[in-house]
Amino acid sequence: MRILVVEDDDRTAQHLVRGLSESGHVVNRAADGALGLAMALEDIYDIAVVDRMLPELDGLTLVRRLRDEDRHLPVLILSAIASAQDRSEGLRAGSDDYLAKPFHFSELLARLEALARRTDRARAQAVLRVADLSLDLRSRRGVRGARDIGLQPREFLLLETLMRNAHQVVSRSMLLEAAWDYDFEPKGNIIDMHIHRLRRKVEVAAERPLIHTIAGVGYMLSDRP
Repeated sequence: MRILVVEDDDRTAQHLVRGLSESGHVVNRAADGALGLAMALEDIYDIAVVDRMLPELDGLTLVRRLRDEDRHLPVLILSAIASAQDRSEGLRAGSDDYLAKPFHFSELLARLEALARRTDRARAQAVLRVADLSLDLRSRRGVRGARDIGLQPREFLLLETLMRNAHQVVSRSMLLEAAWDYDFEPKGNIIDMHIHRLRRKVEVAAERPLIHTIAGVGYMLSDRP
């Protein structure tokens, strides 16, 4: 999963980012609510972990504004304020779960996995299609014609980004944000290397090319001439 952590306390944030990354997820962090909202609105995350007490914009206001924008990103609120009334306020604001601080990381991870399963069921029919290429967002299965495409996690994220922006140019920076951490320092032509591997899986034999290089800018997935 691609997870957004909105947490102003550096120690807590480092604990979350390290633990979630070691669990196999791509994690980005925002240190205040205003930046957290802006990042959440980018529509590249599967789930968000949001502290309630944040500078610039508190966690509940962040969630309310996200829902006002009709964004359905699953949100788990973390807070040391955790009475029954506080939890009720958090859920009524639009969050999907509420966990009290201090917390055990194993419980946080289990709650995030449960939220992800719930979201997967809700979007069970979510399949992206361009020409004879399809990508099932629930099973993470790619298919070209009648042929299965075996995708590694980063390849899936890259292909999902290209398909969501089909027939439009996607910059290398957009692809980097979609499949790697914001603070990841790219070395060499890592995007080009991964796209090359992805293209070899998506386009084999005499199949029509779908992934096009836009010189000096990025890539575009399209079946149009």
